[in-house]
Amino acid sequence: MGSNTDNRRDVAVVLLSGGLDSMVSAALARERGFALHALTIDYGQRHRIEIDAARNIAAMLDCERHVVLPLDLAVFGGSALTDDIDVPTGGVGTDIPVTYVPARNIVFLSLTLACAEAADARDIFIGVNALDYSGYPDCRPEFIAAFEEMARLGTKAGVEGRAITINAPLQHMSKAEIAAEAHRLGLDTGLSWSCYAPTASGRACGLCDSCRLRQKGFAEAGLEDGISYERHPD
Repeated sequence: MGSNTDNRRDVAVVLLSGGLDSMVSAALARERGFALHALTIDYGQRHRIEIDAARNIAAMLDCERHVVLPLDLAVFGGSALTDDIDVPTGGVGTDIPVTYVPARNIVFLSLTLACAEAADARDIFIGVNALDYSGYPDCRPEFIAAFEEMARLGTKAGVEGRAITINAPLQHMSKAEIAAEAHRLGLDTGLSWSCYAPTASGRACGLCDSCRLRQKGFAEAGLEDGISYERHPD
């Protein structure tokens, strides 16, 4: 969005899951001077604690607007995050894991795009990462580039020459670099949530792919994580 006569800041819509990556991505958008509108999708995920984390992060970052949108992907199933399938705890493998939610980022970015176009925002921020991640196909740079082109072709804003940019500032960062960036930005990482299988006591399990990647990142960065874990990998 270009400069306005009332000197309001340009708006960026941030896809805010409540995880560490989405928090850092949103904070980077704020650092660039954007006014933040946050979108969180309540998709029937078993780790619903991340929705409360998103609310806390949105408040911390002074988001002008935060929408928590219900969209029950559990109706479809097909993922350990939305169906009665055990979350794997044996370590990060090379195949796409059962925690992959079918077409999740395609669905989520489409909704974020609609939110951005309605708000006359020219920028979307998403915390996808293609280095230290679980191998999800919808986190890859070529997917982000393809979606941005689709958005240009398929929206009124794009057709009229006001294309919306999909910013993925963490795309080529390791988890250690993301942890260090959170530290540089002065973020309280304890507000974020990454675990796919929270314990009954409300702690992160420590053994799912997401917990393992997060712990590894903070350890390699030499930083203390703000959350506690039920267990740590051997």
